[in-house]
Amino acid sequence: MLLTPEQEKIGRENFSDAVGVTRRDFLKGAAAVGAGAGAMYFGYEKLKGKPVRTAFIGTGDEGNVLISEHPTDYMEIVAIADLRPANLKRTFTGSHPEARRGLNAVLGAAKASEIRTFASHRELLAKKDELGLEAVVIAVPLNQHAPIALECMEAGLHVLCEKLMAQNITDCKKMIRTADSKGLLLAVGHQRHYSVLYENAAHLTGMGLLGDIKFIRAQWHRNNSFPDSDAWRKWDYDGYAKPDHEHLLKLEKDGVLKDLGYESAKQLVDWRLYNSTGGGLMAELGSHQMDAASIFLGKVHPVAVQGFGGRNFYGIQGVGPKDKWTDDREIDDQIFVTFEFPGKHYSEDKNDLAIVTYSSMSTNSWEPYGEAVFGSRGTIVMKTEKEALLYKEPSKDSPGGFEQRIWVVNSQEGGSVLDSYETGAASGPGGGAGAEEKVSRGYREEMEHFCYCIRSGENKLRCPGKVAMADAIMALTANLAMKLKKRIVFKDEWFDPASDAAPETDEQVINS
Repeated sequence: MLLTPEQEKIGRENFSDAVGVTRRDFLKGAAAVGAGAGAMYFGYEKLKGKPVRTAFIGTGDEGNVLISEHPTDYMEIVAIADLRPANLKRTFTGSHPEARRGLNAVLGAAKASEIRTFASHRELLAKKDELGLEAVVIAVPLNQHAPIALECMEAGLHVLCEKLMAQNITDCKKMIRTADSKGLLLAVGHQRHYSVLYENAAHLTGMGLLGDIKFIRAQWHRNNSFPDSDAWRKWDYDGYAKPDHEHLLKLEKDGVLKDLGYESAKQLVDWRLYNSTGGGLMAELGSHQMDAASIFLGKVHPVAVQGFGGRNFYGIQGVGPKDKWTDDREIDDQIFVTFEFPGKHYSEDKNDLAIVTYSSMSTNSWEPYGEAVFGSRGTIVMKTEKEALLYKEPSKDSPGGFEQRIWVVNSQEGGSVLDSYETGAASGPGGGAGAEEKVSRGYREEMEHFCYCIRSGENKLRCPGKVAMADAIMALTANLAMKLKKRIVFKDEWFDPASDAAPETDEQVINS
C-alpha cells in the first residue's frame, strides 16, 4: 500500500492518538510504577536474582541478531556453539553496526572473552554442568530445531527455540510433551507476541475499533533475481561462508555433518533453499504474518487454506539472468495462499469468515513487507514491524480516508468508534506519534520474559509450545495445500498436543 509521506504521517498520528486515548489509564498506571516497556506491556518485572546462565546454539544471521539484542540484566551468555568457525568468529567481532554488533561491542572485549565456544551442540551439552548452564537459545536450520531442542530438554535445560517451531507437527508435539513431562519452559521466537507495536494494534482491533474485520492482506516481497542478490544463497555469495568451505567439506567427508542432520556442506550453508532442511517462504517468512493475522482476529485457528506455489523464476531457462548460473533450489520462489478464518459470528453462521491472503515473491520488492487489516469502520497498516498506520472509513456523519485525522469517541451503543476532522486542525487527544522513536521488534522482550519466567517459576510465556505449534500448523499445512493443489480443512485435533493427529500424516490430506 503505497502512500505519500503526508498520508503516512496522518496514519501514524491517528494510530498514536487512538492508542493514547484507549490505553490512557493503563499507560498512566504503568508509568507510575516505573516499568520498562516490555515489563509494562507483557506482565513481568526486573529479574530477582542472578541472570540466567544461557548458551546460544547456532550463531548465524538470526542467532547473532538475538545475541546483539540479549538482555544482560536477565541473561548471561556463558557459551556459544556452531559448526561454522566463521560464525563463531563474527559473533564476537560483529557483522552489522546495529543488527549484529557482536559480543565485543555488547559486553566489552574482556567480558566477551570469558564466553566458551564449542564446535557443536553435543560438545556444549557435555560441559553443561561445568558451565552451570540453565537454558539455551536455539537458532539453527529448521530441520534441527526439534532434535536439538529435545536433546537439550533431556539434559534438563529450558529452551527458547527460533521459529518455525519444527519441520513437522509430530515433532512439535514431542517438544511440548517433553517440556511438560520435565517441568521445563519451551518458548518459541515468534517475536510479534512481544512487540509493543503489535500489542497496541491488537488492542485496537480487539476493542472493535475497526469494526468487523473481513480481510487481512499480508505480504513479504523481495527481489533476488540478480545472480549475487539472493540472501539465502550463501555458499556462492556470502563472504562469511567462503572461509568455512574447506572446514565444512572435511566435516562432510568425515561423516560428521550427516550425523548432525546435513547431507552436505553446501546444504548446511544454504539450508533455506532445500526441502529437507528448511520450510520455504511460508515457514521462514509467512509464519510471522499468519501469526500476526491470528492475533488480530482474536488468536483463533483457521478454518481452511489453499494456494499456489512454484518455481516460476529460478530454474526456468532463458528467463532473466538465470541462464548465467546454475540454480539447484528446491523451495518455491513465489507463493500465494488464501486462509479462511472464523469471523466473530462463525459459531452461529459458518458463512461468517475473515479472509487472510499471503504472498511472497522473489522477483519484485515494490511494496514493503507487512500486513493491512481491513475492517468495516477502519484500516490498520503494519509496515515492516516498525510503524502502524490507522485510517477511518467514511460514515454517514463523518468522512474518512488517507487525508483524515481521527479521534476516538464513545458511541451511544457502547464501545469506542472513530470520528474524523480535517488534517489542518490541531492534533486530537493522545499526543504525538513519536515517529522517530526506535521501535523494538520484540527480540529483547521475548528473552527478558523467558528469563523472568525461569527465575519466577511462572510459566506465562506469550508464545509457548502450544501457541507456536498453531503457527507451524498454519505454515506447514499451507505448504501441503500448495504441493497437493487442494483446499485443506484444518482439524481441531491437529492443534491438541495430547493427540497424535497431524496434517502431514492425515490420510484425508495426503491422499489426493
